[in-house]
Amino acid sequence: MRLRPSAAVLAAAVIAVTGPAVAAPLAQAEEGAPELVVSALPSATPKPGEVYDESVTLTNKGTAAVDGVTFRVRLTRGLDFPEQVKGCTYSTVKDQVRQALCELDTVVEPGASVTTPVRFKALDNALMEAVEYGTSATGDAPGEGYDDSYRRLTLTADNTADLVAVGEDTEALPGGKQSVTATLRNDGPGWVRNQESDDLPGLLVQIPPGTVAVGVPKDCAPFGIDGPSGPQGTTGKPKYVCWPQDGTLDAGQSLAYTFMLSIEKSAQDTEGEVKASSVYDIAPAYDGNLANNTALISIDLPSDNEPGPSPSDGADGGPGTGGNGNGNAPEGQAAGGTGATASPSASAPTGTATGGSSGTATGGATGGNLASTGSEGTPLLAGAAAAAAVVGGGLVFVVRRRNAAGSA
Repeated sequence: MRLRPSAAVLAAAVIAVTGPAVAAPLAQAEEGAPELVVSALPSATPKPGEVYDESVTLTNKGTAAVDGVTFRVRLTRGLDFPEQVKGCTYSTVKDQVRQALCELDTVVEPGASVTTPVRFKALDNALMEAVEYGTSATGDAPGEGYDDSYRRLTLTADNTADLVAVGEDTEALPGGKQSVTATLRNDGPGWVRNQESDDLPGLLVQIPPGTVAVGVPKDCAPFGIDGPSGPQGTTGKPKYVCWPQDGTLDAGQSLAYTFMLSIEKSAQDTEGEVKASSVYDIAPAYDGNLANNTALISIDLPSDNEPGPSPSDGADGGPGTGGNGNGNAPEGQAAGGTGATASPSASAPTGTATGGSSGTATGGATGGNLASTGSEGTPLLAGAAAAAAVVGGGLVFVVRRRNAAGSA
């Protein structure tokens, strides 16, 4: 592997062709079928600005020749091609995936091989990345799945991302209702989306004592001992975990989650904690600044001698049923416990997503699914629905998944 600090040209031309001579006429060889196989790229941990410069070998293990090869490379948003070169068509496709489609003008006989470079550079926001590369067995443009002729490489750049929790100070009247907002923010420089794990970035919200969550955002589920333990939007629980619907948190992006709380008549000034972590409360290895990972939701309740604030019952989510009637009943362990399943909705979240200085847009995180959550899983362009299925859409939260590969 070679990492170079300067940009390099992505060469589409074939740089080596090897293999035995074929004695049989081409017409006879075409009676069989070609079978191109691409070698695996070595892993790497590039720093922002460095260029990954490697080559792969395409070998024809079939019984027919291949006349011309369409070779494709796709990169997640923290990677880019050093330069555009002749013979390749470049585009940015769904979910900010960069693509190069190159035509290799060569004939690959049965048993012969052809070598071609794969080059890309790490950007300032590089962190959790994936690269798709290869062709099809016949040399035509590849499909969306993975096989021996079209592969996927995941890598983690030598970079960091700073998750930040933001709480709120507010006032309320005993016996009334009050909205509170908890916010998860990524101060970068890296963007966050786990490529090999379902341990997505998350925000844990402890409901202040003396209050009951009667309105819960669609992207927040009850939190048990070690993970989500019930359907999203469930009311009346003491602790919640909220996460971006597509699992993505760009550098500079904020996700706001607004809860509606019912204040008990006997309640006094109270506080609840907000914590930036992951959906399983595992501190991400990429976050080296834990000083800003916790914040408070503080509710000031006036005493008998103090004037009180105006009642507030408007908030995203609206008033609910108040759960089981016993306030914030303790949650059971995620493995067992209530036996409920977490089924995140594919619709837009209740909260607000803000992307840096670009303003505010409702509907949660920008971007979408950039890669599968496994080395042989969903392709880069599967869309946000596949990401939602990582932690919902039928996946039962009864066994905690501690895949450390995503934060290695």
